[in-house]
Amino acid sequence: MSTTVITGGSRGIGAAAVRLFAARGDRVFFLYEKNHAAAHLVASQTGAEPIRCDVADGQAVKAAFDRIGDVDTLICCAGICHYGLMSQLPEENWDRLFDVNVKGIYHCVNAALPSFLKKHSGSIVTVSSMWGQVGASCEAAYSATKGAVIALTRALAKELGPSGIRVNCVAPGVILTDMCASVEPAILAEMAGETPVGRNGTPEDIAQAIAYLCGAEFITGQVLGVNGGYII
Repeated sequence: MSTTVITGGSRGIGAAAVRLFAARGDRVFFLYEKNHAAAHLVASQTGAEPIRCDVADGQAVKAAFDRIGDVDTLICCAGICHYGLMSQLPEENWDRLFDVNVKGIYHCVNAALPSFLKKHSGSIVTVSSMWGQVGASCEAAYSATKGAVIALTRALAKELGPSGIRVNCVAPGVILTDMCASVEPAILAEMAGETPVGRNGTPEDIAQAIAYLCGAEFITGQVLGVNGGYII
């Protein structure tokens, strides 16, 4: 039985990934930071084991992975966003975005690596954003972190490939999660209308792409845009 670790697993894309990987028979652990009720609901629905852990805290991540033990797959979904003008973004908000969205991957990859290297195999999938590919007005910090995720993914694929470890990335488009809760319905409808497939995405759309990359043994270092054609 494969062991899969998913960060940000209590909500959105992470929760959809927990459900998918648990349904296919993996032993699933998921990390979450705050929402106990959501985490325990996902756990009760899937049999996956929740671990409270802020991925920005390296010691907490190490303790979580020590508890988990051997790992076959790491899926890095944990992420936060900020909407607003760059000139009005407090430095502590900028730092927190990078601590969670980028340093969180650094902590988790380093915690999983001993297990991967011991077996000379493993799969890592990171979650970026289409805004990490092209940038978004009023989301400069978020775009910067997601661009960093893409660069980190490609570099790690080159570095870890000789050790039998694949590293890939999904770059979601507009996905109907709680990150979109504050977006006006008219704007979401407009964006769906600008998307060739005629709709916005769901967490399940991204989970399916993640599962594909985890199983695609001759793919590494790639960024899979899952945006309905919004960016081509």
